[in-house]
Amino acid sequence: MSIKLGDTAPDFQAESSVGDIQFYNYLGDSWGILFSHPADYTPVCTTELGYTAKLQDEFAQRGTKVIALSVDGVEDHQNWVKDINETQNTEVQFPIIADKDRKISELYDFIHPNASATATVRSLLIIDPAKKVRLIITYPASTGRNFNEILRVLDSLQLVDQHQVATPVNWNHGDEVIIPPSISTEEALKLFPKGVTEIKPYLRYTPQPNI
Repeated sequence: MSIKLGDTAPDFQAESSVGDIQFYNYLGDSWGILFSHPADYTPVCTTELGYTAKLQDEFAQRGTKVIALSVDGVEDHQNWVKDINETQNTEVQFPIIADKDRKISELYDFIHPNASATATVRSLLIIDPAKKVRLIITYPASTGRNFNEILRVLDSLQLVDQHQVATPVNWNHGDEVIIPPSISTEEALKLFPKGVTEIKPYLRYTPQPNI
């Protein structure tokens, strides 16, 4: 199965490092981040999971729950978490799914045979409260993810859902945003009282509306 943007993220039941998980129940009405790891006890993954744990408050502020996946078993996950906590000076509290039979990995297209026939690639999905897939990023196994970028995209997605805007290149929270061409300038002046800067009729900026 191939997951694409806008698809409904499939539900599943699985064992995890913190007990049995029903994915939809775990997410509830929150945003979600599901990310896969090639294997336990690997150095790049250890740094990623440690950094993700340190961002727990950041994700909570954004109403977002995190859940990881690896093709190893629960006992390995639980022992690995001890190593992560020790070496990364943190405390991993989010679940790590045990996917020894690779059913969830195959459901979410995390196995790329030309990269590895057995291990998952380093994929990450952002899933909105309606269970729609809003972001898919896949890295090679050797390259650690940039979680500052994940937070940036999450901020953008939540802003776009709340206001009729788009975010430009290299946008960060607090920067100006773009007014979509579907909104006339006359309408934009009413929608965005902080002001509208027109560069071209199709390229117009306004201060971020929610700050």
